[in-house]
Amino acid sequence: MAKGFGETHIENQKSGKSLSIKPPVDCKQIQKEWTKHFEDLIDPRGSQGILHPFMSIVMIALLATIGGAKGWEDIEIYGVSHQKWLSSFLELPFGIPSADTYRRIFARISPEALEKSFDAWLNGLVVDLGAQVIALDGKTVKGSYDRNQEQSALHYVSAWASEHRLFLGQVKVKNKSNEITAIPALLELLDISGCIITLDAMGTQHKIARRIQALGADYVLALKANHPNLYQEVEQWFKMAEAQNFKNIECSNDVRVESGHHRREKRQITAVGINQMGGLYKQSQWSGLQTIVRVIRTRHLWNKTTQEVMFYLSSLPPDAQKLGKVIRQHWSIENQLHWVLDVTFSEDACRIRTGCAPENIALLKRWSINLLNQETSFKRSIRQKSRRASMDEGYLVKVLAASIPLQSNLSSS
Repeated sequence: MAKGFGETHIENQKSGKSLSIKPPVDCKQIQKEWTKHFEDLIDPRGSQGILHPFMSIVMIALLATIGGAKGWEDIEIYGVSHQKWLSSFLELPFGIPSADTYRRIFARISPEALEKSFDAWLNGLVVDLGAQVIALDGKTVKGSYDRNQEQSALHYVSAWASEHRLFLGQVKVKNKSNEITAIPALLELLDISGCIITLDAMGTQHKIARRIQALGADYVLALKANHPNLYQEVEQWFKMAEAQNFKNIECSNDVRVESGHHRREKRQITAVGINQMGGLYKQSQWSGLQTIVRVIRTRHLWNKTTQEVMFYLSSLPPDAQKLGKVIRQHWSIENQLHWVLDVTFSEDACRIRTGCAPENIALLKRWSINLLNQETSFKRSIRQKSRRASMDEGYLVKVLAASIPLQSNLSSS
């Protein structure tokens, strides 16, 4: 296990002398880079009775969450277990804060301010990586429901850069509201110019399509029965066109077959320009609409075969291969973000409920996924990366270093 971010001493077997090998990046350089992002985060405590530095509390919580901590007690245990290492670059005049200290502080930190603290890091990284397909989808944190306090479960709409596996931001869905009101607010937080936004049926709304176009992006929106007239018209048109073998109709087709997890899936994608369809129900209300896409998914399991037909609206040209890839990438928000949150970070089982703490711990978990995804030298799952980061301080250094924007010159720090 690494002794810190400082010099490492290796004994030369021939001379018996200790050779000092300085790593390319040490703890204070990385800690300095990270604390820049938290400079504007306000300490919610008063001026009296403060024992532990605010920045040390925030950094330990983040490091512990990267290592798989699921609550305040886990964060305290992480700090105690790594106290000697943490004290080499954090101020800990009274040792490691208790679980109650983390609980009280994170219940009072503004979630909006905490999220803004990551913006500079994220903006630089997304520019470097050139995020293209951004999936938007909602998730409920089931464990945040409190019957005694009449508190509803938290529900978020998150943005996910599919190709680069980056969580970009989230907006809380207010009580007695739904995702339709949260999606426009999330779009305003992101720089989506030149990107492709994908949404499930809940976000397939005229106003949302117009806003995406106004922000300089394209869209691929799932079309389901919540738009009954348009859905039935599209469904009937494809049935008639297929019966005639798409005679005299210009369309683009693509077929993809994938196997894994004891199943085989075949996807047949057909993309048709709306000029081939002779006008659709309230077509003019869909800003920039160019293409209707049909996807037929046939899944062959060991004991049965299932088939599903889906339709999509898109502002992109009718290129079946490209559109099929975009639609496929949308599901990474479920597989690589929501699934990981529930299975690896036990988000649904988390019983943190007080004040702003549920929102803040949810944000720390999402950013931990970001940080672990950016470290690519250890070719393992997020769960295994997280476990190694909790036990191997040297590996945690690599996670933090890999997550600093590429334009940042650490060597000059």
